[in-house]
Amino acid sequence: MAILLAAAAALLIAATAVAAGHGSSQADRLRAIEQKRTQALADADTATARQLMADDFQLINPGGAAQSREQLLGAVKAGVLDFIGNGPASPITVRQYGNAAVLRYQRNFDLVIAGTRLTHKAWSTELYERRHGRWQIVWEQTTAVPNRPDLFLESLKPTT
Repeated sequence: MAILLAAAAALLIAATAVAAGHGSSQADRLRAIEQKRTQALADADTATARQLMADDFQLINPGGAAQSREQLLGAVKAGVLDFIGNGPASPITVRQYGNAAVLRYQRNFDLVIAGTRLTHKAWSTELYERRHGRWQIVWEQTTAVPNRPDLFLESLKPTT
């Protein structure tokens, strides 16, 4: 009986770990794909990034604007958007649901946008789908974590 209870407890722990994205080879694969995509953006390797992004990809950037795959990659290719650093600042959590998976993590941004350098943290939530046998990012929502909360709060005040 004790062996049966121990086995049931081990299965429960393993199932919980997989649901949270820990210890799952599929979750590890998704993490690796995401890290490859963000590195490709930092390297301005738009060909690699394009392969990892769905045709109907959409980013909601920290400024609240929607960008298509072509808009994002075009800005990177033109040098208007230059990712100096774009790496994870926290573990990438993965929740998989069949042929879809949600990734969430905090990242460090160090980038130049139209000549202005920005360095900040952000939370990213991403939807990946397995299409034609391969994982691609479909949606990305990035929320900035302000470096200066006082300035952020000031920016929320209505202007007259």
